[in-house]
Amino acid sequence: MLLISSPAKAWEEIRLEEDRRKVFTAFVYPMIGLCGLSVFIGSLLAKGWGGPESFQYAMTQCCAVAVSLFGGYFLAAYLINGMRVKMFMMDSDMPLTQQFAGYALVVLFLLQIIIGILPDFNIIGLLLQFYIVYVVWEGASTLMEVEEKDRLRFTIISSILLIACPMLIQFIFNKLTMVLN
Repeated sequence: MLLISSPAKAWEEIRLEEDRRKVFTAFVYPMIGLCGLSVFIGSLLAKGWGGPESFQYAMTQCCAVAVSLFGGYFLAAYLINGMRVKMFMMDSDMPLTQQFAGYALVVLFLLQIIIGILPDFNIIGLLLQFYIVYVVWEGASTLMEVEEKDRLRFTIISSILLIACPMLIQFIFNKLTMVLN
């Protein structure tokens, strides 16, 4: 919650974490689970509880969200790390980049949980997801140690990757699900 209310302070605390891989078990995986659960519950509420079709629909939607967030997280982290190396001449540090990407996705995780249960807030959620730009802006200098002259470019590209990668994977997953059905 500190990343939402005070990103600068939160990134300072995150920077002091010794185990960079702690982000997986302590944050990313539980948040993906909560997102999937909220979408599952929201889908059952929307379609009703009557019959196996509603359960199948809820499971499909739950899987789509879980796969998109899981895959989007790792794809975005990989691409951000590559960008660090090629565009900003920094050393490759995948654990650091995964930590950064995992915590930066807090905005998308929280929005997915809310929209999963209350799908009528989808339009507001689309607008609020751009708060990730501010979270990334604060983390770029504090955690990623991006130079001030490169901070804006790093923030914009990283934010686009963090928003677009899960969307792209969910789009592909949904298309494949339709084709395979």
